[in-house]
Amino acid sequence: MNTDDILNVSKILLEYLPNTLKLFALTLVFSIPLGVIVAGLKRCRFKPVSWLTNLYILIMRGTPLMLQIVAVYYAIPMIVKGAKDSAAASGTELSGFMQSLDSFMRSDNYMIIMLVIAFAFNYAAYFAEIFRGGIESIPVGQYEAASMLGLTRRQTFFRIIMPQVIKRVIPATSNEVIVLVKDTSLATVIAYAEIMLKAKQMMNTYSSIIPLFIAGAFYFVMNAIVTVAFAMLEKHYNYYH
Repeated sequence: MNTDDILNVSKILLEYLPNTLKLFALTLVFSIPLGVIVAGLKRCRFKPVSWLTNLYILIMRGTPLMLQIVAVYYAIPMIVKGAKDSAAASGTELSGFMQSLDSFMRSDNYMIIMLVIAFAFNYAAYFAEIFRGGIESIPVGQYEAASMLGLTRRQTFFRIIMPQVIKRVIPATSNEVIVLVKDTSLATVIAYAEIMLKAKQMMNTYSSIIPLFIAGAFYFVMNAIVTVAFAMLEKHYNYYH
C-alpha cells in the first residue's frame, strides 16, 4: 500500500468511528448505573435476591461476550419466526405488533439496540463486582460514626461513603473501560458497521494487513484519551487521602 492508499483507508475508518463511539458511550451510560443496582442486589440480605444476582454475574462473566451478542441478537428473530410458523400452521394472520416487530428487526436501530443490551448486561456484572468491593472496603466504623452524628443512612452513603468508594474504584473501573474500547470490535460478529469491520473489508480489498494496523492505531488513540481522562479523575479525588 502506498501513502494515498493509507490515507484513503484512514479516511474511511474515520467515517465509521462514530458507530464505534456510539456503542462505547451507550454501553457506559447503561452499564454503570446497572452495575450499581446489581452491586446493591448482591448485598441484599434477602437470600433469594442475592443468589439470583450471583447467578447473573456468574453467567455474564463466565461466558464469552461474543456468544452473548449472538444470543441476544438472534433471540427475538427466533421468537418472531416461531410466531410466524404457528400463525401459518393455524391459518391466522400475525398481529400488527408482530408485523411491526418483524419490520423493526430489519432496521439498523435494531442492531445497535441489541448490541447495547448485550454489552451493558455483560459489563454491568463486572462493574457490580468493582463497586461492591469498593463499598465493602469502607470500615464499618464510619457508618457507626455517621449514625452517632445523626446522619441518615442515605446521607451517610452519599456524603461520606460514596466519595471514598469512587476514589477506590477508579483504577479498576478504568481498566474495564479500556477493555470496553477494544471489545467494541466484537460487534463485527453481527456485521455492525464499525471500524474493525471496515478494516477487515479494506484488508481484503488491498490484500494487505495494514488496514488492521490503522484500526489498531484508532483503538490506541481512544484508549490513550480514556487513560488521560481517568488519570485526571483520580487526581481530582486525591484530596480524600
